[in-house]
Parts: sequence; structure tokens; C-alpha cells
Amino acid sequence: MRFDNLADWLAWQETLHPARIELRLERVKAVWSRMAPDLGLGDDPFRLPCPVITVGGTNGKGSCVAYLEAWYQAAGYRCCAYTSPHLLRYNERVRIDGAEAADNALCDAFARVDAARGEQLLTYFEFGTLAALDLFVRAAPEVIVLEVGLGGRLDAVNIIEPDVALVTGIAFDHTRWLGETLEQIAFEKAGIFRARRPAVIGQREPPPRLRERAEEVGASVLQIGREFDCRIEPGQWRWRGPGERAWSALPAPALRGRFQYDNAASALCAADCLADRLPLPVAAIRAGLHRVQLAGRFTVRPGRPTWVFDVAHNAQAAVALAANLRALPCAGRRHAVFSLLEDKDAVAVAAAVTGLIDEWHLAPAPGIRAKPVSELHEAVLTAQPQAKPLVYAGLDQALAGAAERASDDDCVVVFGSFMTVEAALRNPVVASV
Repeated sequence: MRFDNLADWLAWQETLHPARIELRLERVKAVWSRMAPDLGLGDDPFRLPCPVITVGGTNGKGSCVAYLEAWYQAAGYRCCAYTSPHLLRYNERVRIDGAEAADNALCDAFARVDAARGEQLLTYFEFGTLAALDLFVRAAPEVIVLEVGLGGRLDAVNIIEPDVALVTGIAFDHTRWLGETLEQIAFEKAGIFRARRPAVIGQREPPPRLRERAEEVGASVLQIGREFDCRIEPGQWRWRGPGERAWSALPAPALRGRFQYDNAASALCAADCLADRLPLPVAAIRAGLHRVQLAGRFTVRPGRPTWVFDVAHNAQAAVALAANLRALPCAGRRHAVFSLLEDKDAVAVAAAVTGLIDEWHLAPAPGIRAKPVSELHEAVLTAQPQAKPLVYAGLDQALAGAAERASDDDCVVVFGSFMTVEAALRNPVVASV
């Protein structure tokens, strides 16, 4: 084995391929084909022994995976789930029957990928995806849920043939790799759809190219607001699917935000497509809606002041953050601790929460990919000209500054990149809350 601990494996993977992101499938397919015989996958290594649901989209992917995982666990099925990026621990990405993969299991899987790849270079995400798939097949689950990392068509996850594909909301993000228009982005996201397989669309008014592409490949299209829908009622909601399929008196999702009803409805549609193989009792659906958790998506820590953490790093996600902030009582002022990575549209993100932030605390996100704080400052002033942002050399100082200036009745909102929220949750000031 090349390394005997997870940290060294991960550090090495980051240096293995010269590009951080290179969207192609040939490398991953070749290595997976070499791993397949040891996994007993037979002649078609890209179709796994159990049902697979692949989830793509710009925002809402993590929520939909969380709902599906919660429902299948509540129903007693052995479920594996793969997500990215992680928030605090790499192990969060690989979950088997609700438990994060242990360090030694990940190291063993990395060693098997390393042995199979030969001289083939792999990106960090490709290496991790192959390791996760290796662990999942060995775990012999009854269902696997895979979250696309970036895009869809050329994402490493897309080597696996899904039984159901779900694409959530589409918005501008990762334009360097996916295209400068929503139609181009939609085409890339639609790459996970398959002929004669359900293609669930979880956006009421998606770019037309998304549905067009699903129909072109011969998928069975199910779009929210058309083939299925949900209706919010006092204290509950109902879901209706194709034909006479329907669930009523469902409890509100534990994840905050009105948009979560659409996410839950879309995930429920995906699960319903597998009802003949993996039936979900309504009791399991209700239990899953109560129990579902997703760290970093409008995570609220009540106290004095109240702290909120949200990985809203694009305009669509920031609009959802704004809606949640309006619904969250705050007797005092709202402070924002804000940073993003270099490829994000800071003006659009800041504009989405205009009027909801009384004081801005700006700092560069951790790591070499951080957007310069001068650009964050300019973006906030463009979106909110009357603002007087406070600028800090680092995130720790910004968190300390916000904590010092916030009164007991105030709210401190930490948002932006995953790295921003991760660093904040590790910070002693926040940890003591």
C-alpha cells in the first residue's frame, strides 16, 4: 500500500493529475473496467447489481440525496450514498447504511484503485469516485444514490448506468467548464439521462434544452409541475405522481425553506420510479422527512447571537438563502461573514441578499483558489452601494470581528464557499457557540 493513512492518500491524490478538473470519462472507464473482475461485475461493469439513482443539477443535489437516503434507511433498505464536496471530513462523501466510511476502508479502496490504474493519471475526484464505487459494490447494498460532482455528461459518476436520473435546479455555475449559457449548462446536466429510463426534472421552468435533450435520448421524462407536483397545505403537504399515484398528509421537510418542498417532491418522484423494486411505505417517507439532515444548508445554531451557516456560493443558492433569512426571526441586526472562490460571481451572490444584511465582514476563503478580498469588497458595494464592508486579512479575524460586534439579539450569517463554512465550523469562536 502506497500510504497507511487517509491524510497522506488525499494529499497525494491532489498532485497526481496536473489539472484539478479535467472532464473526461475515458480514464475512469478504463480503470473501473480493470477493477470489475475482482468485484464480480461480469461483462457490463457499468451496470451495478442494485438500482442506482444519479442526481445532478446546480443546486438541490445534496438535499435530494439526503431525502432519498433518509427514506431508504427508514424503510430498512441498505443504502449507499456518494456526495461531494465534504464539509468537515472526507469520509462524509462515502456513506454505507448511514455510516461514513472508515479511514482504513477508504485507504484500502484507494490502494485497489492505485493498483488498477497502472500509469493512468486520475484527478482527485476521479480517484475518490472509483474508491467509493469499489466500497459500494463490496457492501452489497439494495440501492445506491450517486451525486454528480460537476456537470453530468463528463462527470466521473456518469460511467455508471443509472436506473433513474434526477436533475434539480439549473443556474449559472462552473461556467468555465459547462458553458456560458443556461442552454449549454442544461445540455451538460442532461448527460446523465438514459434511453427508456426515468428522467426526473426538479425545476418548474428549466432551460428548455434540458427537457429537449431528455426526449432526444428517449428517456421517460417526469417534470415537476407537469408529470408530478406537490401542494403545500397548512401543516402538511401532498405529492401526486403520474396516473393515480399520490401521497397526502406528509410532514414538512426538516430542511428549511419553501424550495425544499420541490426538492422533496422531486426526490420522491425518483424513488417512486423504483417502487416496484424498492417500495417505500408512507410511514418511512414521513419518518425520513422528519429525520433528514444536511450540514451547511441553512444550519441554524440558536443562541445569543444566533449563528447561521450556508454554503450558498451562486446566485440561485443565495436567493434561497435570502428566502430563509426572511423567514428566520431576528430582533437585531444581521451580520454577514462572506467569502467565495475565484470562479464565483460575487456580485450576483451579494445582490441576492441585498436588504437583508446590515453589516458585512469580508475575508478571503481558505486556500489558493480564494477570490481576492478586494473583489469581494467591490462586489458588495456594487450590489449594496450604501454598505460599509469591514475587510479582514483572514476568515478567523472576520469571525472574531462579527462575534465582537454582534449583540445578543443579532444574527451572524456565515455563507459562501464550502471552504468558508468548513473553516467557520472549526473556528474556536464558533465551536463555543
